[in-house]
Amino acid sequence: QVQLVESGGGLVQPGGSLRLSCAASGSISRYYAMGWYRQAPGKQRELVAMITTGGSTNYKDSVKGRFTISRDNAKNTVYLQMNSLKPEDTAVYYCNGDRGPFNYWGQGTHVTVSS
Repeated sequence: QVQLVESGGGLVQPGGSLRLSCAASGSISRYYAMGWYRQAPGKQRELVAMITTGGSTNYKDSVKGRFTISRDNAKNTVYLQMNSLKPEDTAVYYCNGDRGPFNYWGQGTHVTVSS
């Protein structure tokens, strides 16, 4: 069974940094496009960043230059480095693996940006 397990969330002050990790079972992170989504209270889930199997990346405009998505295929892990965090980045962050008809989600990790 495919599993995605996120970690690294927490409480951070504005301007701070966090690194989220998504540990994938098997080789999902190697063969799937991987993405980070977030959902703030009362809002729809939105794509934050994605990385293809070839390593191409794409970001939500509001996080460009602050967030970096990367993958370590040897460790079956995808990361989201988040710098210069803002209160509006507060949300539950979810890892996603996508390959055609197959789509998997992690359980989410909470990120709170507050002073």
